[in-house]
Amino acid sequence: MTQTIIDCHVHINAYESLKNLTLAERIKALSDTMQANNVNQAIIISSYKINEERPSTSDILASVKNHDNIHVVAGFSINNHDDKSIEEYREYLKNGKIKGLKIYPGYEHYYPYDPKYQKVIDLCIEYDVPLMIHTGDTYTPQGKVRFAHPINVDDVAVDNPDLKIIICHLGNPWFLDCQEVIYKNKNVYADISGLVLGEFTEFYEKYLVGKIADFLNYAGEPEYLLYGTDWPISSMKSYLNFASKLDLDDQERDLIMYKNAQRLFKL
Repeated sequence: MTQTIIDCHVHINAYESLKNLTLAERIKALSDTMQANNVNQAIIISSYKINEERPSTSDILASVKNHDNIHVVAGFSINNHDDKSIEEYREYLKNGKIKGLKIYPGYEHYYPYDPKYQKVIDLCIEYDVPLMIHTGDTYTPQGKVRFAHPINVDDVAVDNPDLKIIICHLGNPWFLDCQEVIYKNKNVYADISGLVLGEFTEFYEKYLVGKIADFLNYAGEPEYLLYGTDWPISSMKSYLNFASKLDLDDQERDLIMYKNAQRLFKL
């Protein structure tokens, strides 16, 4: 039987293989890559800033309106968004057009528990959608990783027990800290996206398979892990090969590959 796959973490910014393409061409590239890799659904996450390379949430929504299997999570930045953006996102949530929100600590120099993020948190609680939080290494050297340490998510989880949180990238390289935050807080989840640039090497793949085994041994059954790639930064094909190496029974594999995302994002 074919495995159902939901990739909960992709981007449509004009980097890597998407350089010099129009937004429509980038969406087509995503759709074609999904089809080539038998990925059933994907969630595009909009950026923390808007420019020629980084389309707005509204532009992405317009571009995917004919793609029933591509969904959108809206990125939010303290520096680049305002109360008008919050009201725009409220309308999208009310109409079911977006499936959650994401903040980018590290890329912008605020901790996730900064009071300026509270209006985003409140919006997620009001509409019962997950808040995705960037953690770990940043794609740009201008990021400050102390803001992106997964231990900071504990404050958000404790102070907002009704908020569903997804720690992006397993807190890489702070896997153990991420494990503890998830084990301790039942409202915290994590995706396995963005653990590699491009394709996995054999050594790094083996290393990360071990790290996810540690997660399952420490934090228990994988109701908290979601499959995602960070495409196009990471290869969908290489990521699926990596996921196939994880030591999981059928039930655990279904949870990680699609059921957890299906439940959290209400797909």
